[in-house]
Amino acid sequence: MSAMFLIQFAVVLLCILVGARLGGIGLGVMGGLGLVILSFGFGLQPAGLPIDVMLMIMAVVSAAAAMQAAGGLDYMIKIATKILRKNPKYITFIAPAVTWTFTVLAGTGHVAYSVLPVIAEVSRHNGIRPERPLSMAVIASQFAIVASPIAAAVVSVAAFIEPQGYHLGDILIVTMPATILGLFCAALIVNKMGKELSDDPVYQALLKDPKYVAENHTNVDPAEIEISKTAKTSVGLFLFGALLVVLMGAVPSLRPAFDGKPMGMAHTIEIVMLTVGALIILTCKPDGNAITQGSVFHAGMRAVIAIFGIAWLGDTLMSAHMTEVKSMVSSLVETAPWAFAFALFVLSVLVNSQGATVATLFPVAVAIGIPAPVLIGVFVAVNGYFFVPNYGPIIATVDFDTTKTTKIGKFIFNHSFMIPGLLSMAFSIGFGLLLSNILL
Repeated sequence: MSAMFLIQFAVVLLCILVGARLGGIGLGVMGGLGLVILSFGFGLQPAGLPIDVMLMIMAVVSAAAAMQAAGGLDYMIKIATKILRKNPKYITFIAPAVTWTFTVLAGTGHVAYSVLPVIAEVSRHNGIRPERPLSMAVIASQFAIVASPIAAAVVSVAAFIEPQGYHLGDILIVTMPATILGLFCAALIVNKMGKELSDDPVYQALLKDPKYVAENHTNVDPAEIEISKTAKTSVGLFLFGALLVVLMGAVPSLRPAFDGKPMGMAHTIEIVMLTVGALIILTCKPDGNAITQGSVFHAGMRAVIAIFGIAWLGDTLMSAHMTEVKSMVSSLVETAPWAFAFALFVLSVLVNSQGATVATLFPVAVAIGIPAPVLIGVFVAVNGYFFVPNYGPIIATVDFDTTKTTKIGKFIFNHSFMIPGLLSMAFSIGFGLLLSNILL
């Protein structure tokens, strides 16, 4: 790895660190400052903007904010309260189960955006540290890609191992139970992570700010929330939109086809969720100002700006050094085949793409004779996104959590997703290798 790359990588990390300290839109604007240094200083060409990720968040937030203004979020919180008061610890298990299922069916982790604001609000209103279910929900939405029969990365792996006599079904009978068991084991530990909200000094300090209390309704007992006449309708429309997105991901023929190919999931999510927002506004008639003044809208827009700056900055660095990065990691696999899982993890951290990681390393692994059962067993290692906190859902989740328990740490790498991610990775790889040894 060249000294120039390391210097530029340090610039990216410094911008993330300072941006996280600034708070608000600080993360996004620091991405812009980093781009000044990389583009004007080092001469790196800016990468393509993360437009679809930003627009998907904006579309989902538009619908969720309209639902909140119509009383729908209060209604969902009230229902969840009844369930959680009987077994409040279960949200750390329920949240990742929902995002895992959504991703498996839709073939993209971005469908998790639709439930993240709800997880954050339900946790906070029930006195549960949102960091726990939110971090596990994001990790589960990533890991589920390797268990989705319609994900590009899974289809690619199936093509690479077919000459050895293995097929798509062989991948799924390992990756599905491996990720479920791995995430469950990680959630058992994450469920005890961090202090309870009642003991968290940062959150307790926020509660002393009257403005914060007024904006976030922390002084309202969910059991006493009055449900508006339009609340149920808004929730029904929002859930219908979320399920429609999942269904269209699972059944591509439901999407319109252009040039012989179904419309992409990014455009599908954007169109469906914007439509849901429109239907909620037309049928429930929430106050227009209330939509843009709610906590969901504010958090979502902060997330869009953060992704605009930081994701663009990270992509610019990796695009400029892609050949160098791929060459380095490919060499590692050739010289130490046992390190294939580690190589998958490292490359996925750097390129932020399961598909690119598979396309780069699986041909090398097949060429040097690594058996297909081993490749399938460690396939989950392509989900190293969480390691550097510049991935879209991670940035969005930090903003959705108004308690500030979900955060990017003082040293960048001690962020809220590191422990859940590493635990889930270790358990899932362990179960993957065990199951592939037994079943294949």
